[in-house]
Amino acid sequence: MTACQLRYQTIEFDNIDIHLRTLKDRNQFDDPNGTAQALGISSAQWPLFGIIWDSSQILAHEMEYFRIENKKILEVGCGMALSSMLLKKRNANITATDYHPEVEEFLQENIKLNKSGHIPFLRTNWKDKQDNLGTFDLIIGSDLLYEKEHITLLSTFIHRHANPQCEVMIVDPGRGHHAAFSKKMMQLNYASSPYSPKSTHNLSHSFTGKILHYQHQG
Repeated sequence: MTACQLRYQTIEFDNIDIHLRTLKDRNQFDDPNGTAQALGISSAQWPLFGIIWDSSQILAHEMEYFRIENKKILEVGCGMALSSMLLKKRNANITATDYHPEVEEFLQENIKLNKSGHIPFLRTNWKDKQDNLGTFDLIIGSDLLYEKEHITLLSTFIHRHANPQCEVMIVDPGRGHHAAFSKKMMQLNYASSPYSPKSTHNLSHSFTGKILHYQHQG
């Protein structure tokens, strides 16, 4: 990661502060061996994992008071894993996943910064049906529906890893795919109840997206 400029920042919540080493901005790029390129990650897409996005902050704020007792939780497309870090601070049973080859290194560094304890991580593709992740009671993510093809890929991935009684929460900034995604989830027998975030005062820009909330009716 020597070719990248980094930033250290603290995200403040009501009762918890999370310290993060992130990329400085969206202009960073370091793929000398072509690892990301071989995975289909372009130079424009490469730095997106390393930024704290508004959607990820909203998800983390939702997780600060979410009931987590006896729940096995999965964060999908975690990026900087802000929600995973916060949940770990709350002693949650949290596992993080992402497809980007640099995410795990940043996660390990941020675990050290926060002295939060081990967070299981798996680099996996939503197409991978043999990832051995297991199933979960709560599945979360933020800003995951970038492309039309993600509608089927993400819904199928979630369903594959959902327990019969599973809750799903995805923060979507409004990229135009959430209606089709919700339709797909309902076809998989998930009740849909989207809502707007209660508080966005901590964000630098206005947020017009939704929190997509689903309950598996297995």
